[in-house]
Amino acid sequence: MHASAARFAERVSEEYGFEADIEEFPDGTKTAADAAEAVGCSVSQIVKSIVLVADGEVIVVLTAGDNRVDTDALASELGVGSVRTGNPEEVKAATGWSIGGVPPFGHESDVATYLDESLLDRDRIWAAAGTPDAVFALSPDRLRSIADPEPTTAFE
Repeated sequence: MHASAARFAERVSEEYGFEADIEEFPDGTKTAADAAEAVGCSVSQIVKSIVLVADGEVIVVLTAGDNRVDTDALASELGVGSVRTGNPEEVKAATGWSIGGVPPFGHESDVATYLDESLLDRDRIWAAAGTPDAVFALSPDRLRSIADPEPTTAFE
């Protein structure tokens, strides 16, 4: 197992008592479509952990693989002036993970997290496990209980 995936598994086991069953795919799961194809699910069952910066504060939006965050709508919803995509350094510093491998929880720092509630309509969902090549499955209820996200409707 890749060192970052192993670090994720250890962290979430220790912090949340969650035993992530991590699957690694040598061809990668860099996009939601790649991940869905690799695990044999629909793109809507893939959790994208989108790291954004809202007026200087790093936040994470957990969205279904077939949705896109509407940053203008999110800024309005959060009552901030602007929301932009985090750069690689901001992503790594706030979450401890690199772009493409950011899991929905188990971050380096406490980051405000928001949830696309369409993920709750699924029986099983899949998320990144610390690398662009590793994913794990969980139930939407488990995601909500561990990540403790605020709901958002800011999607295109």
